[in-house]
Amino acid sequence: MNKILLPFLAASALFASPVLAQNVEFKLVNESGFTLTYFYASASDDGNWGDDLLAEIGVLESGYESTVFIGDGSDQCLYDFRFETAEGPELEEFEIDICELSTFTLVAD
Repeated sequence: MNKILLPFLAASALFASPVLAQNVEFKLVNESGFTLTYFYASASDDGNWGDDLLAEIGVLESGYESTVFIGDGSDQCLYDFRFETAEGPELEEFEIDICELSTFTLVAD
């Protein structure tokens, strides 16, 4: 690489502020007493639910766990979760910090 260009490239890297999109993988443990048929997640400041995160695995019965992947490219950490169940109830959890999340256990109240 040209020695003259190197300082300019280094300086431009310091001033660049790219948005860091994230892909998050975590373990979802279903202790709700319900069979989960759909799981949606969206950034807490977004009014729209994303795609069904259980689409590839189908349903998640109570007492079971699965790995879930959120790859929506958002740079947000706080997410809302919505679960639809085979038995009817919809369960929602709000402002989950997915940046620090390794396991999420769903328990119905």
